[in-house]
Amino acid sequence: MQVGAGDLTATVVRAVSTWGLRVLGAGAVLVIGWSMAKWVRRLVRRGLSHTRTEPVLIGFVSGLAYYGLLAFVALAVLNLFGIQTTSFVAVLGAASFAVGLAFQGTLGNFSAGVMLLIFRPFSAGDFVEAGGVSGTVRDIGLFTTRLDTPDNVRILVPNSSVFGSVIRNFNGNETRRLDLEVGIDYDDDIGTAIAACEDLLAREGRVLSEPAPVVAVAGLGDSSVKLMVRPWCRTEDYWPLRNDLTRGLKEGLEAAGCSLPFPQRDVHLFGSEAAGEVA
Repeated sequence: MQVGAGDLTATVVRAVSTWGLRVLGAGAVLVIGWSMAKWVRRLVRRGLSHTRTEPVLIGFVSGLAYYGLLAFVALAVLNLFGIQTTSFVAVLGAASFAVGLAFQGTLGNFSAGVMLLIFRPFSAGDFVEAGGVSGTVRDIGLFTTRLDTPDNVRILVPNSSVFGSVIRNFNGNETRRLDLEVGIDYDDDIGTAIAACEDLLAREGRVLSEPAPVVAVAGLGDSSVKLMVRPWCRTEDYWPLRNDLTRGLKEGLEAAGCSLPFPQRDVHLFGSEAAGEVA
């Protein structure tokens, strides 16, 4: 059976009219969708940049919006060509579930990293104790948090360990209280010792007047009367001031005539048998 030129022309015209319009429509959807995806990504970046959001989170959220819109555009293009996307979405969901099970530890670190970047329990430069380690935060990634210990050792802590534990941020507040304790002899005058401590705190410019420092008797030990010294200072002055006050309390109490006893034990021997053993 021979196909005439007219039939062939009609077939070509129908194919072109059917698929040509679909191809043009798909191209238009791709161009418009791609442009909208880029516009939304810029909009998200611009909006988050005006907040205190971490740069890592800004890039993640904007990228998620960009590729999410591209995925919808791809599904729309497939629908234009008559391809059923229901089964495709089902297969993609099953594959995503399998990948999630295989990488549940990694995804846990990822989700914890997002929560850390959103709630910001600490920032870069803060000294924290979290996940069983302590150090200065260098940066917060999507999977790990980098810390530097006081002796400059780099530590990478999984975000799930950080977010799932108690976090102590030593730089979270502008002020901190020093808790110092010093002992004096039972024969020393307590009023004189307290006055010496208060004089030292009054002369120290880094000690804050509000809240007022406290100097009081903390307890009666085995070999000394314990005094607690609790001044307040700015967070950045904590360690230098602690070191200087520790030395200043010793020198100030000794200058006031007080002594700082060390633990000691007196042994008394009674009876002739004990005296013979000593001889």
